[in-house]
Amino acid sequence: MSFTPHGKNLIDGAWVASTDSFASAPFSGPSYSFASAGSAEVDAAALAAARAFWTYGRTSRAERAAFLNAIADEIEARGADITEIAHQESGLPVARLEGERGRTTGQLRLFASHILQGDYLDRRIDPALPDRKPAPRTEIRLIERPLGPVAVFGASNFPLAFSTAGGDTASALAAGCPVLVKGHPAHPGTGEIVAEAILAAIVKTGMPKGTFGFIQGPSRDLGEAVVKHPAIKAVGFTGSLGAGRALFNLCAARPEPIPFFGELGSVNPNFVLPEALAARGEQIAQGWAGSLTMGAGQFCTNPGVVVLPEGPAGDRFVAAAKAALEQIASQPMLTDGIASAFRAGTARFHARNAVTPVIETESQGRTASPNVYQTTAATYLQDHALGEEVFGPLGLIIRTADAEEMLTLAHGFEGQLTATLHLDDGDMGLARALLPILETKAGRVLANGFSTGVEVVDAMMHGGPYPASTNASATSVGTLAIRRFLRPIAYQNLPEGLWPADL
Repeated sequence: MSFTPHGKNLIDGAWVASTDSFASAPFSGPSYSFASAGSAEVDAAALAAARAFWTYGRTSRAERAAFLNAIADEIEARGADITEIAHQESGLPVARLEGERGRTTGQLRLFASHILQGDYLDRRIDPALPDRKPAPRTEIRLIERPLGPVAVFGASNFPLAFSTAGGDTASALAAGCPVLVKGHPAHPGTGEIVAEAILAAIVKTGMPKGTFGFIQGPSRDLGEAVVKHPAIKAVGFTGSLGAGRALFNLCAARPEPIPFFGELGSVNPNFVLPEALAARGEQIAQGWAGSLTMGAGQFCTNPGVVVLPEGPAGDRFVAAAKAALEQIASQPMLTDGIASAFRAGTARFHARNAVTPVIETESQGRTASPNVYQTTAATYLQDHALGEEVFGPLGLIIRTADAEEMLTLAHGFEGQLTATLHLDDGDMGLARALLPILETKAGRVLANGFSTGVEVVDAMMHGGPYPASTNASATSVGTLAIRRFLRPIAYQNLPEGLWPADL
């Protein structure tokens, strides 16, 4: 491999060492030492971002678009090295990483194109009415403006698309906000080489050095120091419910509370309606098994729950799912900690008397094999723990007695990123009854598909009611993600020379 990590933090355009360090724990290949940032590094990086904001926040849309495209160019120039070290650190297949790198550069270019159009600025102009009675009205103009420096936390399960130059970073930079990334310790070398690409784009396009900073370290204290720093004005996070809620609480408890955009995962229920179940239940079961185990189940949109009627057609679905899952080999997990948590989650289901196994396997070390269980709607509604996400290839099939119980169960789900209806023409009546419920539960509702594919497009919504995310109105995927890091400002009766250029 031509890339060897130097293990330093990127602060104000320079690679900086620190007194403490940590070692990477790759799935394969060599381990490297990385500087572990502390409060001094956080302070220096955050203040550099604050200084950069006064210039970067006032760049033109064309300048920022050129910067985003330059980042994509620099990532592509390092493509082979990025894939190699990401494969070593995460254990993810090369083909998956190649696709994820394409998604990362693709969303950078999409955001560049989107901000050039200008629609995201939501410009509104109410002209003056000097002759209005009983009182005249002055001119009022409104536009979206950048919030300020944004902290981004890298995700464990997407070392590229949701990490250093991922969707949160790309959308904040598109909005005009400098970014400070706290890299995920599961893939520090991958984070570093992507940070090098962003620094090269800063130099190439002449952006302020503090426009992007990158710090690393495994301690929870580091993440807390980032969100508590007064220069940080918003936070983007993808990760577990526990860690996300802790950071959310810190953001709210600051002397100046700031928005926390946390995407925390969900179980993404699939409702298989009676006509579809009878006509093609085995086919749906096979598709569900494939989606459940894709990437060892390490997706926030993993379809962890299936709801289907009791009876022979449902039994055939269960048998087909079991047969398909028996063909799935064990797969590597992203970290030893994630693998351990998966085993603990599986044990939690195994210990419940009212939950019966469909397929149980033993997962060892840093690998995982599928485990699926079955229960009744009444049991699920009485046991809140059954609705908690287990990160990995674990599924739960919930059987319902009739349509009324399916509707009751739908009401009982917590907030989700997605919900799916599998239906045929004869299911439309039940689907119409379910849809208003699912709209209150999920940010994305699908029909006759599976939720593990998230398109990076204008219309995508990747968020949902809590606990799926901390802001049900925000998305971390698609061009609407840019608006998280903007706020509307109204200008009343300003002379023309003072208007922002975009207004």
